[in-house]
Amino acid sequence: MRAVVTGGAGFIGSNLVDALIARGDEVTACDSLVAGRRENLAGALAAGGRLETIDVCDGAGLGRVFDELKPEVVFHLAAQVDVRRSVEDPAADARTNIEGTINALQAARTSGARRLVLASTGGAIYGDADTIPTPESAPERPLAPYGQAKLAAEGYCRMWSELCGLTTAALRLANVYGPRQDPAGEGGVVAIFCGRLRAGMPLLIYGDGSQTRDFVYVGDVVDAMLRAGDANGHRDQRNPAPPLNIGAGRETSVLQLAAACREVAGAPELPPPLHVRARPGEVHRSCLDAGAARAGLGWTASTPLWDGLAATYAALA
Repeated sequence: MRAVVTGGAGFIGSNLVDALIARGDEVTACDSLVAGRRENLAGALAAGGRLETIDVCDGAGLGRVFDELKPEVVFHLAAQVDVRRSVEDPAADARTNIEGTINALQAARTSGARRLVLASTGGAIYGDADTIPTPESAPERPLAPYGQAKLAAEGYCRMWSELCGLTTAALRLANVYGPRQDPAGEGGVVAIFCGRLRAGMPLLIYGDGSQTRDFVYVGDVVDAMLRAGDANGHRDQRNPAPPLNIGAGRETSVLQLAAACREVAGAPELPPPLHVRARPGEVHRSCLDAGAARAGLGWTASTPLWDGLAATYAALA
């Protein structure tokens, strides 16, 4: 299969590129390299993968690349993922997460791709949900521009299915963590915690730490994306396929996560975590019901949290 991964030099994208190459696919990563890192693709490039340095906001350029590559499946992971940054500059967030998705959809359509898989978000779209774990039928209540932009991106995917016949799949991801997540980034609490522990620094917790998240390991997310890309897709243009939650279905508080990370790192002698002011636009409780993905894709999260934390910590050595 010929595949393109936008955001392919990023955390999740590079892990997906590796998995596609490992099974024998012809893979090109498209990435601006603003947040993504070329070194994340070192193994993939050595194994025959390709990197195109391009921003998804460059619609004409992306179209030219896709026309040359003629991908069968496009995995659209390029995004602005920082909730706080989306609050500070919602227009920039929209340019990447909405306009960038439109550009990817249009390039996929004109180049003859059969399918596009969108990496969307769960917690940021549902907001503070009434039902935990939260199913796809729950009301959509974004608390920040990031979630609103991802919801709009899903809508464009549905529209392209209806207008153009390009089959699409939107995966609403829980809190993804694992190797290659940037410990110096603004998002990704697991990597940030592990990075601070590696440096012998106390952990910082925003608010009282009672907020919960559904932590799902990157390898499990890659498996879900592969399954979604391989699926034939919903071809009834009047009723495009609905989004699917991709999560472990288990709530873990930030305090519990901090304790687990300290245990994995073997760092009980460090000072206790420091509590700082809570951040605006963040959900208090988030946990996804992934039953529809289990039924539709045969997918379930299989990596225990402890094992995933240990792999993440070891990767920072």
